[in-house]
Amino acid sequence: MVDQEEEDLKIALRMSMQQHESPEPKRSKPGDGSGEVPEELSEVKNRRLQRELMAAAAEKRMAAAKSSVASVLKSVESVKEVKISGSGDEGKGKSVTLEKCKDKSGNLGTELSSAEAHHLFSMIFGNEVSKDVLAQWSNQGIRFSPDPETSMGLVQHEGGPCGVLAAIQAFVLKYLLFSPEESEVVPNMSTSLGLRRVSKNEYAGDIFSSLSQDKKSRALVRSMVEILFLCGSNEKVVISSLNILDGDIERSVECPDEVIAKALEDLSIDSGSDLQKVLRVYTYTSRSSAFQKLQEMLPAFRSRMGALLFLISALLSRGLDNVQADRDDPSQPLVTAPFGHASQEIVNLLLSGNAAANVFDGKMDLGGGMFVKGISTPVEVGFLTLLESLNFCKVGQYLKCPRWPIWVVGSESHYTVLFALNTEVQDENELESRESQIRRAFDAQDQSGGGGFISVEGFHQVLKETSINLPSEKLEHLCSTGFIVWSEFWQVLLDLDKSLGGVKDSTGLMGKKVFDLYHFNGIAKSIVNGSQASSGTENPIQRPRLTKLRVSVPPRWTPEEFMADVSAPSGEKQNSVEVSKPEPVQHAPLVDCIRTRWNRAVCNWEGDTPSIV
Repeated sequence: MVDQEEEDLKIALRMSMQQHESPEPKRSKPGDGSGEVPEELSEVKNRRLQRELMAAAAEKRMAAAKSSVASVLKSVESVKEVKISGSGDEGKGKSVTLEKCKDKSGNLGTELSSAEAHHLFSMIFGNEVSKDVLAQWSNQGIRFSPDPETSMGLVQHEGGPCGVLAAIQAFVLKYLLFSPEESEVVPNMSTSLGLRRVSKNEYAGDIFSSLSQDKKSRALVRSMVEILFLCGSNEKVVISSLNILDGDIERSVECPDEVIAKALEDLSIDSGSDLQKVLRVYTYTSRSSAFQKLQEMLPAFRSRMGALLFLISALLSRGLDNVQADRDDPSQPLVTAPFGHASQEIVNLLLSGNAAANVFDGKMDLGGGMFVKGISTPVEVGFLTLLESLNFCKVGQYLKCPRWPIWVVGSESHYTVLFALNTEVQDENELESRESQIRRAFDAQDQSGGGGFISVEGFHQVLKETSINLPSEKLEHLCSTGFIVWSEFWQVLLDLDKSLGGVKDSTGLMGKKVFDLYHFNGIAKSIVNGSQASSGTENPIQRPRLTKLRVSVPPRWTPEEFMADVSAPSGEKQNSVEVSKPEPVQHAPLVDCIRTRWNRAVCNWEGDTPSIV
């Protein structure tokens, strides 16, 4: 390249010298002051011309070099490896890279390698997954309910992916109900997506019915961006798509849902090989770029593959090696057999960015250098479970008291969502604040796996940290069995004077609270005139369920004590007391879940019993 340019320069110089060669000197006429042109002047002109040509050649070489460098950088960028195995130390798990590929529109995308696709499929479904489970996860889109009353809700038609839908639903409600100041700024997007202030007597269903499709879609996309960046440690996201949906199909303006449904008619994913053939992923470090991509892909996420695509996106954003490191038993599939339910690890990943298997705070020491992992940081939306009311686990304060009053609710086989319309339900009164302080110290000494009891040695540490001075007879009674149960300890504190560190309340009003909660179940059920249909000639509609609950938290340990303590003051008529009594108490498994958060709560509602299955 350089030799050719030098040769071109020499030729140019020769031609130039020939063209500009000085003419033969003329003889001067007598009296004419002119003479011959000096040779020195001719040489000066030639040297000047040579320098100009050399400068032009140098500029040409610099322009060519700059163009070459830009081309190389572009080439390097296009083949840059996208590591989806996490950013841990070298040697911590196998690092698998993605192969280069471009989509039809020219945007950079990558396909999973065969090894990575098989690892991903095995991690999600295991090696012996049934066709029924695969069908459940391949036939669930992320779609809003067409019913006006539940229009803010995502509809579930198949069992299994409810854990994914419920977690997304919780974040969608966050953006529809509240306006966090630290929301990421997206171009051409208002940072305030919240609803207007809700009056106490207003029903949430009436408010949600006024939501525009655009506002719901923006809330959904923002929720997906937040979840994926949470999984990606706020550094990057990996968004998964299907290569058959890229290009013209994905950008189809006219009836995109129908176009995509037709494209997916013959698609089935039964193995890692099938996944490798159809999956394409995009990596972003910019929130605005990720927002735009997810917004573009909304028709794909509404398709029957939507829930699975989002789960894969979350796993790849976290990094498969990191996901396995988060788990206590990485040999088990994330989708549980035999019914294909989303595991607690999936739910925790979407809520906290960490695929831990447990719901308590921090780590639990099992002895012998063995630990099991729980939730390590505060969360935006929380989690409650029926299993805690059955003493199978203990939800920690991080999940139980999230930043916003929204909780995914878990039962033995399903996930739903519980929420409030304002943040006041999270405010602690004097009794709750003291209880939280003592309970946090108690749980820190609990090595039973959330069983609610601690050793005598740990109990003395709790008393010291919380400045509780128990009378000797009460202390001896609690320690007589060799371990201390939380419920017995709390009963003693309720009768212990505040000066001794207890929470005794002579007025009986220190802990009283009354507020409203709403429960959303995304399972589409047959509804006729607002109630579940069982038979009849009317045409039922398929829609989710939204139930309003009035929650009362009495000031005593049990509702029975509260009711027994309500008596007419002297000189007042009995009917004035009747008015102050709460409505008849109703019970359902959901109430047991609510009591794990407000452990003296009683609930009532109108219409059908709220279902968590």
